[in-house]
Amino acid sequence: MSGTDISLKVEERTVVGKGVRQLRRDGMTPAVIHDHGKESHHIMAPSTAIDKVYQSAGKHHPVNLTLGTKKFMALIKDVAFEPRKHTITHIVFNAISAKEKQQTEVPIHLSEDIPAEKAGYLVIRQLDAVEIEALPKDLIDEIVLDASSLAEIGDKLTVADISVPTGVTIITAADHPIAVVEETKAQMSEEDEAAEAAAEAGDVPSENGGEAPAEGEKSEAAK
Repeated sequence: MSGTDISLKVEERTVVGKGVRQLRRDGMTPAVIHDHGKESHHIMAPSTAIDKVYQSAGKHHPVNLTLGTKKFMALIKDVAFEPRKHTITHIVFNAISAKEKQQTEVPIHLSEDIPAEKAGYLVIRQLDAVEIEALPKDLIDEIVLDASSLAEIGDKLTVADISVPTGVTIITAADHPIAVVEETKAQMSEEDEAAEAAAEAGDVPSENGGEAPAEGEKSEAAK
């Protein structure tokens, strides 16, 4: 986990159901804290503050919540967005214990220097995040994976190529692919055209490994 503590002061919320629309118009975002099987806390906070917390914490960094005299360490579990403006309309926090390991999702970023892209190939991303388990103090914000080995067609990176700090366990299957190098459609089309041109020119080898006999010629066996 990065050294930055992320904190948010929240207020108790009595408005539920359709009434929360007015809260949003007033610049507040409704939320809830699920507290280890205890009664949940319906809360709200200024929308600008909620946005900043989500941008900083995502679903992998603990957030220190203050509700009156109560304090909670929590992870963001779920976020609902308004589909057109993509603004946060509701957020769910899960209270956690500093002494209990937590499972969460961490984004994967590839290093910027990827030889395959410089060579004009496609690098297909097949996994953008992995599930990890760690104590809250050991949770990490992201994984940066060295992509310098992606150079030729067929090269790939899998979860097994990820290194994590001590105290962090990756739950996602080790053989799950993260990125693979492929040809572009244009490159595949050029290869197909070259193969067709070679075939039309009679450059395709015969089954016995030699050149196919020209039209009108007879093989030695037929003479």
